[in-house]
Amino acid sequence: MSFLMKIVLAGDGAVGKTALRERYLGKGFSSNYMMTIGADFALKEATIREKSIKFQIWDLAGQPRFGTVRSVYYYGCLGALLVFDVTRPDTFTNLDSWIDEIYKHNGKGAIPVVLLGNKVDLRESFPNHVTDSQAEEFAAKKSEDTQKSGFSIKYMPTSAKSGLNVSAAFDMLGNVYLDYVETQTQTSS
Repeated sequence: MSFLMKIVLAGDGAVGKTALRERYLGKGFSSNYMMTIGADFALKEATIREKSIKFQIWDLAGQPRFGTVRSVYYYGCLGALLVFDVTRPDTFTNLDSWIDEIYKHNGKGAIPVVLLGNKVDLRESFPNHVTDSQAEEFAAKKSEDTQKSGFSIKYMPTSAKSGLNVSAAFDMLGNVYLDYVETQTQTSS
């Protein structure tokens, strides 16, 4: 069985969305990415739980001025990797508005989301960094709302630079989506 899964990489500008995508696609890491204008697109196939999932990855610009353009790209997405920079607490504080934006514009309401705290390789250089426990607490609180939709919001620390948990993050989103599909199938039968 195979699935086509449209997903979005969302979050504030310069949190590392493009770097995560490029690392996942096997293109390595660069610290000199150009700002994404609107959206960028890529495909990658993965096998999760013996199922083939073709990820249709939409890397969305995070700057506020692209909000109107972004709304078009959310439509029809089945999941989201919501990225924040652990060294910039404001990008963590903004997660609520990102979740609202994703749910408002995808055409389905609540969909599976995995939070990624990126740039953990830099965490120790920033005394006011976001901790894993803060992010896990946020995910658990948000999951109270999503449980009725058949999924929990998960959290994973990542580093596009070192590659830490990059593939695992996409696999986690695929697993949450497969659980969600199974739950939806059971409730409709």
